Amino acid sequence: MTQTSENVTWLTQEAYNQLKAELEYLSGPARTEISVKIAAAREEGDLRENGGYHAAKEEQGKMELRVRQLTQLLEHAKVGEAPADDGVVEPGMVVTIAFDGDPDDTLTFLLASREYASSDIETYSPQSPLGTGVNGKKMGEDAEYELPNGKMATVKILAAKPYSG
Repeated sequence: MTQTSENVTWLTQEAYNQLKAELEYLSGPARTEISVKIAAAREEGDLRENGGYHAAKEEQGKMELRVRQLTQLLEHAKVGEAPADDGVVEPGMVVTIAFDGDPDDTLTFLLASREYASSDIETYSPQSPLGTGVNGKKMGEDAEYELPNGKMATVKILAAKPYSG
């Protein structure tokens, strides 16, 4: 992956197609459906005490937020290219780390956005504390990241391979 911008999201063609289909549905048929719900609820009368109207408006707001998120994600997606198998940790890689240098206390995870999360492997965002700490490191290097309690933790990069899921 030649781009290193934090805005870039690595996606397989399949993941890209699924997100694009979701965006097309939300931008077309779903917008029509929610407009019909809002219009029907509005006809029921007093909007101040109309639970159906308020629920539909809230649903519309959530849907529009998701449309904006998907639009931005897809605009910055890097599709179909797996990162180079060079041992450098970056989005799209399956990373194995050892906590505090203990080879028996390990974690293997996919460094990717939540949209790319896989059911067969734990996924950490590149923007998460752990993701930020390991991103750009090489096999054998140590990485530091901040724990929720404010303390720093150190991990050793044991492996970094492109995800083939």
